[in-house]
Amino acid sequence: MARRRRTGTGGIPAFLTLALCAHSVCAVWPFPPKRFTGNALIDAGTLGLNTNGRVVAFGDFNGDQFLDILTLDSDQQSLKVYLWNHEAFSYKDSVSFRHYERVFNVVPGDFTHSGTLDLLVMSRSSRSQDQLEMTLYRASSTGTFDTDHPVSVPPSTFAQPIPVDMDGDMKIDLLGITPSSSNSESPLKLWQNVWNSSETNTPLFSVMDPKFSGAQCKLSNPHSNAVIDLNGDCLADLFLVCDDARGGKTFQIWTNNKAAGFSLAQTGYLPAGTQSITFADMDRDGTLDMVFTTCSYVSQTTGVGTDCSINVAYNKQLPLCASTSSKKNKTKCRPPDDLCVADPDFKFDLRDQPDNDAFVRIPISALFHQVDGSQPSLLVLDTSFDPPIPIPPRLGDADLDGYPDILMIVTARSDRTPQLLFSVPCWGGIAGCGKDGSGRRGWKQAPKGTEMLRSIKDARGVAFLDMDEDGTLDIMVQRTGKSGQGNILFVQNNFYYDAFFLKAIVLNGACDNGWCYPPNSTGRYHPFGVSYSGASYKYTVLDTSGRRSAAQVGQLPQSAYHALMTPYSYFGLGRTNNYIENLFVGSTIHAQEHFINMEGVIPNSKVVIRPPTRPGAAWGRELFLRPGAWIPWVTVTVVGGTALLAVVVFVLHLNEKREDELERRQTSHHINFDAL
Repeated sequence: MARRRRTGTGGIPAFLTLALCAHSVCAVWPFPPKRFTGNALIDAGTLGLNTNGRVVAFGDFNGDQFLDILTLDSDQQSLKVYLWNHEAFSYKDSVSFRHYERVFNVVPGDFTHSGTLDLLVMSRSSRSQDQLEMTLYRASSTGTFDTDHPVSVPPSTFAQPIPVDMDGDMKIDLLGITPSSSNSESPLKLWQNVWNSSETNTPLFSVMDPKFSGAQCKLSNPHSNAVIDLNGDCLADLFLVCDDARGGKTFQIWTNNKAAGFSLAQTGYLPAGTQSITFADMDRDGTLDMVFTTCSYVSQTTGVGTDCSINVAYNKQLPLCASTSSKKNKTKCRPPDDLCVADPDFKFDLRDQPDNDAFVRIPISALFHQVDGSQPSLLVLDTSFDPPIPIPPRLGDADLDGYPDILMIVTARSDRTPQLLFSVPCWGGIAGCGKDGSGRRGWKQAPKGTEMLRSIKDARGVAFLDMDEDGTLDIMVQRTGKSGQGNILFVQNNFYYDAFFLKAIVLNGACDNGWCYPPNSTGRYHPFGVSYSGASYKYTVLDTSGRRSAAQVGQLPQSAYHALMTPYSYFGLGRTNNYIENLFVGSTIHAQEHFINMEGVIPNSKVVIRPPTRPGAAWGRELFLRPGAWIPWVTVTVVGGTALLAVVVFVLHLNEKREDELERRQTSHHINFDAL
């Protein structure tokens, strides 16, 4: 696939230039053969990731807008960055270094606000056995890390802190619990980012009390804390998983009030046996729902659960108005051109009761058949890592229909097989729907084309990503290596879907969203590589029948415990014959308008949004079109059509010229005859 070129939202000449300069069109003929053939999930191999460890994080480390990978070797100390090489269609190892203690987690992020990805390493502490040590390795503009001068960060408890912009300056802060605050009534602490690049010995964080209005809880370890918009105002809120005094788990939702801080909006008990929690708009109603797994028992040796289920808790919020003329009913619905309206009455109802249509529990046994008499279950912990890593259900729109699909690891006997469940409309006999076919959405296995995925028997982790930025959600499978086929496998999503997608990323305002000029260097770079948590997207689109729907997506809401989320947001648009009506993009800045509405965005593109970095500044945006396989044929059609029209015009011109000459001669002859 050709490298994408930068263009504007309304530049047709730029688009034609893009089409004519696409790599696959340079020779025009013959067209290059397709890399993958077949309408199926295809084994793409290791793509250069020959590691005995595991992938610990995704990020764009060199700012070329291709997704790179960070790995952690089996010794849990050696880190290596693999950069994506577009021409070779593989990863190339870049830089590596060894941390001095056993690593638990790594969070890539622009902590120094320099426009490059630093690495925050969370590891075992050499000073105390009951705390998590944190170290920052600063990135340089040359693609390396300053391992000689690591920045020490105040430690936390083993409940890993999460990145969040608490004060609206778009710099990465941390929220968690310090060892000294763990036993207090208000245990939550804020690591506020106070980095000053102009000073030599500046600290990275200053630990203080966050602006929280409400009773705080003690965070669970592990947890599924998230920075994501849950009340619908396009401003990131906080979802926290807590330990209950009775041995269970509870949750807290803190809504963002900008400069006034966060207020406690909802608390509740999580169902017994709750494992990992993640978020997505499962029913495409413009609100983010909660998806989590529950098991009656989990083996700490194998990580396999017993009597497991997938649970979907739908977010009760204001629905989408039927038309833009419904502004008078703003308290009852959201107008399509004003989606970022907060609903103070939003709610998650986790009761598994017949009268609760906002909660669905799907037993694993209802989704998968027995294998040789063995009841299928879920792998919920990766015990090959120390400490074990929770494995959440991975959510992504693999078929571009606008509804997230579910990727998980199903166990039967000793097999650990990745399984992909597609979201489908409800009808009778579909898991997640009522017996009469009622319900919001159901899920089922793909009937064919996923045999390659089901042939894997030693999976220990899965994740969605977009290889080579070609616009499809591919799959990365982490393996134990017991099958002798390596530790990493990439699966190309080569299904053909008659639908569109959109990718988007909000930058963090580094370098005033322009060029970054590193000190003592003549080079410069764009801050495209930053990973920024808390951005939010809402959009409306019309399908081919004219029906309007809305959807919401968050950007990098989770980063703890190897969350393996991409720095950009990806969402399917379904079938549409139009532009995206409204794309609302929210940030965490403490301004009166913390979001922007972009109208008429072109599908099958990537949007880069640059929030204002100072009062009165304008939002910036860039649109990157993806050269698809159809561009060569369009080019040939345009050139052929132009040539055909030129031939027609030339023939008509010759005929007209001949007729003019004939008429001139007849006129001349007529005059001479009269003269006689």
